Amino acid sequence: MRLSLILRGRRIGSVAAIICVVQSLVCPAALAVEPKQVLLLHSFGRDFKPWSEYAKIIRMELNQQSPWPLDITEHSLVTARSPDEDPEVPFVEYLRVLFAKRLPDIIVSIGAPAAGFVQRHRQQFFATAPMVFTAVEQRRVQYSSLTVNDTVVAVRINYLAAVENILQVLPNTKDVIVVVGASPIEKFWKEAIAKEVEPLANRIKLSWTDELSFEELLRQASALPPQTAIFWELMIVDAAGVVHEGGTPLTRLHAVANAPIFSYDESFFDNEIVGGPLLLVADSGRQTAAVAIRILSGEKPSEIKVPVVQFASPMFDWRQMQRWGISESRLPPGSKIYFRDPTLWEQYHWQIALIVSVILVQAALIVGLLYEHRRRQTAEAYSLQQVNELAQMNRFATAGELSASIAHEVRQPLTTISAAGEAGLIWLKRRVPNLKQARKELESVIKASHRADDILNSVRAMFSHESTARTKVNLDNLVQQVIALAKGPIASNNIAVETNLTAGVPAIVMADAVQLQQVILNLIVNAVEAMSHSDETRVLQVRTEPGPAKTVVVSVVDSGPRVDPEVVNKMFQPFFTTKSSGMGMGLSICKTIVEAHGGQLTASPNNPHGMEFKITLPLHQHP
Repeated sequence: MRLSLILRGRRIGSVAAIICVVQSLVCPAALAVEPKQVLLLHSFGRDFKPWSEYAKIIRMELNQQSPWPLDITEHSLVTARSPDEDPEVPFVEYLRVLFAKRLPDIIVSIGAPAAGFVQRHRQQFFATAPMVFTAVEQRRVQYSSLTVNDTVVAVRINYLAAVENILQVLPNTKDVIVVVGASPIEKFWKEAIAKEVEPLANRIKLSWTDELSFEELLRQASALPPQTAIFWELMIVDAAGVVHEGGTPLTRLHAVANAPIFSYDESFFDNEIVGGPLLLVADSGRQTAAVAIRILSGEKPSEIKVPVVQFASPMFDWRQMQRWGISESRLPPGSKIYFRDPTLWEQYHWQIALIVSVILVQAALIVGLLYEHRRRQTAEAYSLQQVNELAQMNRFATAGELSASIAHEVRQPLTTISAAGEAGLIWLKRRVPNLKQARKELESVIKASHRADDILNSVRAMFSHESTARTKVNLDNLVQQVIALAKGPIASNNIAVETNLTAGVPAIVMADAVQLQQVILNLIVNAVEAMSHSDETRVLQVRTEPGPAKTVVVSVVDSGPRVDPEVVNKMFQPFFTTKSSGMGMGLSICKTIVEAHGGQLTASPNNPHGMEFKITLPLHQHP
C-alpha cells in the first residue's frame, strides 16, 4: 500500500497494541471475551479489483481499531457475474444455515453487486443484523430501501473530471477507449459514463469494449491510432464470458497497449495507469472500519451518517509520464508525483564515495586485464590467420585434381564465343547482311564471355588469400556449382551422382560462399577418393533438406568401403589421415569453417557401406 497508509497503520497498530496490553493487565478475564462475528460479503470474489484492495484495508483497519477479538469470515456473491438472479435464493439459504446458531454481529457488503443483493433479500438475509454498505458508488445504492439496521460508506466517481484530466495532460487526445466488460454492473457503468461525459462529445469520441473478448481487446490495443487514450473502468467478464480476476488483465493490457491508460481508483495505481484524481482506498477502508466499530459498540446504524468519499488530490506516476511524454507543467494544481526516479547521488551517495575510493586500486587491475585481453585478441587473430592459411593450402591441394573440370568449364563458354563469332561474321558477309541474326550472335558472344568471367572469378576467389564478406547463399545452387567443378574426377571414376535438393523451400544461409564451396568440395573429393578403391556400385548422394529449429542440412553420402568407428571418432582431429599422401587437415578445416558459420559438421558410417557427412547451418531469418 501507499507509504502514508503504512505509517498510519503502524501508528494505529502501536496504539491498539498498547490498549490490548493495558486491558490484559487490568482485566485478565478480557482474554476470554467471545470474539465479534464479522461477515464480509464480496461482490464477485476475493480477488477482483478494486474491491479486493478495499477488503484488505477493511480487514487491517478492523483488526487495528477493534478493542475486541474479531472472527472475520468472507463469502462471495459469484452470481453477480451474470444477469441471472435465480441462484441467489439458494445462496441466501446457504448463509442462513451457516449462521443458524449465531447471527453475525455485523455484515459488511463490499461493492455494488453485494449491496444490491442484500437490499433485494434483506428480509430473508438476517433482517435484524447490522449492515454496512461500502466500496459502492452512491448511484448504486437504493437509499429509500435502507432499514434502521443499515448505513452506507459510499463513494462518488466523477467520470467527467476523470476524462477532463486526460484532456488536460494530453490535450491532443481525440479518441478514448473505455475498457468495460459484459457483466450487469459493467453495462450499467457504460451507460452512466456515456451520459456523464456527453458534454465533451465535441472534443472526443468514446469507444467501448463490452462486445470484445479480452484477447481481441489486447490485439486492438496494440495498434491504436495516435491521439488515443485508454480509460480503465472494469473488466470482470468479457464478451466471451471469460472471468478476469486480480490485476492480471490491466497488467496484460499495459504490456501491449500503444496508448496511455487512465483510471479513477487508487487500487489500479501501480505502474499501469498514468494517474489523475483518484478514489483513495485507505479513505473508504478506514471510514468503513470506524463505522463498524461504532456499530459493534452499540450505536444504531441508521443514525451514523458518513460523508461520501470523493476524488482526492491528483496523483501521477512519474514512470508513465516519462513513457508518454507528459510534461509536469500540464498536471493539475496540487498534483503529487510518485515513483520519481531519485538522482544517483540521492540513491547511492555513500556507495559512490566508496567506489571513488576503490577506483584507484582497481585501475591497476583494469590495466592488467586490458593487457591480457589484448594478448588474447592477438592470439585469436594469429590462430585465425593460421586456419585461413591452412584452408588456402587445402584448396591448392585439390586444385590439381580439379584442373580438368575447371578447364572444361572454361572451355565451354570459349567454344560458344568462337562459334557465335564465326556465325556473326557469316551473317555480316552476306550480300544483304542479316543484322538481326548478327546481333543475336554477338549477344551470345557477350553472354558467353560473362559466363567465362564468372567461372574465372569463382576459381580466383577459391584460391585467393582474400576473405569475402558473408552474403545470402543459396545452398542448392552452391551444391550444383561444386558438383560441376568436380565433374571430371566423378566421371573418370564411374560414379553416379544422385541429388535431392529442397523442393520449393529456398535453402538460404548467411555465409562466405567460397568457404562453404571449399567445405562441400572437400567432402565430395573425399567421397570420390573413397569410392575409387571400392568394388561396389559407386553412387554419390548429395542432399539438402530442412533441419530442426530453423536449420538446413547438406548431406554427402558415398558407397565406399565401411569405415571403422574408431576412425570416425578421430577423423576431425588435426593431422589425422588415412591417406598416404594426405595432410590430415582437410576435415579439421572444414569443421572449423562450419562452426564459424554457427553450424555443425558430423560424420557417421552409412549402412551397409561408405560414410555420411552432414553440414547443419542456420537458415537466414528475414527481418
